[in-house]
Amino acid sequence: MNNYKLAELAITSLKICYKEAACSLIYENELQLLISARLSAKCKDARVNNVTPALFSQFKNLEDFCKADILKIENIIKPCGLYKTKAIQIIGMCKMLKKVYNSKIPDNIQELIKLPGIGRKIANLIVGEIFKKPAVIVDTHCFRITKRLGLQNENNEIKAEAILRKILPKEESRDFCHRLVVHGRLVCRIKPICENCCMNSFCKKHITQNFANT
Repeated sequence: MNNYKLAELAITSLKICYKEAACSLIYENELQLLISARLSAKCKDARVNNVTPALFSQFKNLEDFCKADILKIENIIKPCGLYKTKAIQIIGMCKMLKKVYNSKIPDNIQELIKLPGIGRKIANLIVGEIFKKPAVIVDTHCFRITKRLGLQNENNEIKAEAILRKILPKEESRDFCHRLVVHGRLVCRIKPICENCCMNSFCKKHITQNFANT
């Protein structure tokens, strides 16, 4: 089976299991999503969603973050981990947005990754969620599951994204990645529950393991 057919099967199976495909971060505008996404590094989205209401009630817009006392931000976001680095980068990205991008968030990956703390995963999330452009959001779940399926066999997320971008239909890629997050949390965990997986009939890792055990 070629990777295009495998991708088609995976997309269809996940659509059946998870009809809704949505970002799990809670936000009201594009700046909130950008900041929430940065906070989510090495931190579960649920914890970020618990922290951001207090953050966004105190810092309501770009200007507020540009003028923010970094210690106040650190104190609020501390539960998210790496809070000192994240606070520096949040203020830095807001200042850069104001100075370089006329207070607007760029609509393309090449410009977004110039912002402090923003890598390709977050950049893809922004262009997909906010600007509705094709996006391949390779987070830990996407990377793990697509490797198990056999869609890619790379050793880093950037290379994996390049491969997935070639084989996933542009109109399906963003929602596919969102569904993988849910599937990764519920079923295809670090220790997968293969018997509950909607993709076990064509998952390369599962088939290989079953063959080895026979």
